[in-house]
Amino acid sequence: MPNISRAEVAHLAKLARLAVTEEELDVFAGQLDQILDSVAKVQEVADGDIPPTSHAVPLTNVFRDDVVRPGLTQQQALQGAPAAEEGRFRVPRILGEEQ
Repeated sequence: MPNISRAEVAHLAKLARLAVTEEELDVFAGQLDQILDSVAKVQEVADGDIPPTSHAVPLTNVFRDDVVRPGLTQQQALQGAPAAEEGRFRVPRILGEEQ
């Protein structure tokens, strides 16, 4: 059973540059003890025969394969545009920039 002292909590608080009151030292020591106990229990259960995992269930790719297909030509893309200029969409100026 881990047992963290008030002095260790004060040292950790100093390293983290946290202002901690005397009452908080006792509270945090108890909370950190609970956390360390929980980690110790998990370490007892963990076995060397069990590989580490990142997900509880296997991941599968649900996306289809990329297939190259013909797209629109520049002319086809611009034919529905309200305005075009030099092969590009023409849009109104919004930032008051100089030409």
